Amino acid sequence: MSSPYLFDATTDTFDRYVLENSFHKPVLVDFWADWCAPCKALFPVLEKIVDSYEGELLLAKVNCDAEPGLTERFGIRSLPTVVLFKDGQPVEGFAGVQPEGAIRDLLAPHVNEPAAAAEAPEEDLAAQAQALIDAGQPQQAIALLQAALQAEADDALLLVLARALLADGQLDDADKVINAVQNKDSHKQALSALKAQLSFARQSAGFAPRAELQARLDADAADSEARYQLALLDLTAGHSDNALSALLELLQRDRSWNDGAAQKTLLQVFDLLGGEHPLTVQYRRKLYQALY
Repeated sequence: MSSPYLFDATTDTFDRYVLENSFHKPVLVDFWADWCAPCKALFPVLEKIVDSYEGELLLAKVNCDAEPGLTERFGIRSLPTVVLFKDGQPVEGFAGVQPEGAIRDLLAPHVNEPAAAAEAPEEDLAAQAQALIDAGQPQQAIALLQAALQAEADDALLLVLARALLADGQLDDADKVINAVQNKDSHKQALSALKAQLSFARQSAGFAPRAELQARLDADAADSEARYQLALLDLTAGHSDNALSALLELLQRDRSWNDGAAQKTLLQVFDLLGGEHPLTVQYRRKLYQALY
């Protein structure tokens, strides 16, 4: 634990470290678990907020798997759950991932916030949401971003929201969000990538589940259709490296399959990533070697 204002709380230490300390300084308690991806996305935000108070606020972490007694004592039903203790009592709290600004608003009546502590820069919120998407929690990311965008429209957050909607299969809503970006010239590359990803998602909407396609390919390595559909599913999920590898292998095995679909899709992905992207450089060279 890097923050001097952060500590673990257990059943044996909770009353002493949390309740007694809360008579002097408010204590924010983070109820979490190792398996909880949203917990991992939220924690850096909590740590940043607590550090910004420079000792006026403490942060206690309770591992709910290790401390079921505390989970039951405080009626924790979902993770993450965060509770603010003051004067020995819980006074505020929330469940799920929240934007930094919303957490600060919740804390403001109870803690003297230093003037330098401001709402989260958009890049921090975007990174937090992207971490949720990468962890397979797009719905959490969507809720987080929509809450922030209600306060103020922001193109950078709209781009991440579109990614989250695509990851959650909400293709029409993703299309609307992509079109809502105002400064299209400044985000030309990102918009192009999202539109290509949306196109791949629509193509793959009727595909069999990934596990079924993988089983087909495991049973028959010459099943070009299964290999191609798996590649498109990877593209839809933003796993460009896996998709490029599968498409290149398909081209090497059966270049003419489906009117050269593997080569055409490889070129589309190069355009999606941009000519300078390391994957484009790597796989363009491999494509040339495979063709010539």
